[in-house]
Amino acid sequence: MAKFVYRMQSILNIKQKTEGQIKMEYAAAQSELNRQQDILDDYFRRKDNYLLEAENLRNEEKLNLQDILDNQYATAQMDVMIASQAQVVKMHEEIVEKIRVRLTRAIQERKMQEILRDRAFAEFIEEEKQEEAKENDQRISYTYGQRQRVTN
Repeated sequence: MAKFVYRMQSILNIKQKTEGQIKMEYAAAQSELNRQQDILDDYFRRKDNYLLEAENLRNEEKLNLQDILDNQYATAQMDVMIASQAQVVKMHEEIVEKIRVRLTRAIQERKMQEILRDRAFAEFIEEEKQEEAKENDQRISYTYGQRQRVTN
């Protein structure tokens, strides 16, 4: 039996390598998005702590105006930082989405090449079966012909 050689194996190899690279890009982008999301979550926690501190400062018997003003300033700064970080998170989400679309396309292209390879292999197997059947017919015909000559 002959060895199966897929003519476009190099293309399939390139598609597999490209898919692997895009997967690595996607993982890195997703990791960075998670890191930025953690920073945003930390900012929200800090703001909640400032709000609790503000409530405690206002409920004290002796009000300290400077501490209350400092707390209000810190809370306002956290709002600015949260808005800024939300933009950063949104930008990273868009990057992750673009890479995800590229990855989906790369997976589809690789699968398409694999389907073509499988079809080519099925055709190869069918051709081999036909060739084997043809050889068997020739052997049988030859053997039958030899027997006919011997009996005559």
